[in-house]
Amino acid sequence: MRFVVPMALLFTCFTTASYADQVVRATWYGNEHRGHRTASGEVFNPVGMTAAHKSLAFGTCLLVGNPSTGKKVTVRVNDRGPFTPGVTLDLSSGAARAIGMRSTQNVTMSRC
Repeated sequence: MRFVVPMALLFTCFTTASYADQVVRATWYGNEHRGHRTASGEVFNPVGMTAAHKSLAFGTCLLVGNPSTGKKVTVRVNDRGPFTPGVTLDLSSGAARAIGMRSTQNVTMSRC
């Protein structure tokens, strides 16, 4: 029992860091892709609460926030991208609208 507490603390320290808020550059996309298939195979819905990320697994839940408005939204990764240098996340237009995002900007991102 003596080693259980330190191991539990060590595990907590290393696993929670990956779920902490990260500030990333994000953009959004919408009607121009309506009805097209995403990389996951589902049909893109611009008003859905979805996002594209280059490496996170499909189905990953993210909490994305706009520091300018204080609003947050939960999105699900269902596509690959963005392919613009320096941009980490592409939000559907519905998710961008929900947090008051009008153009490319910094957002907070953490796993749900």
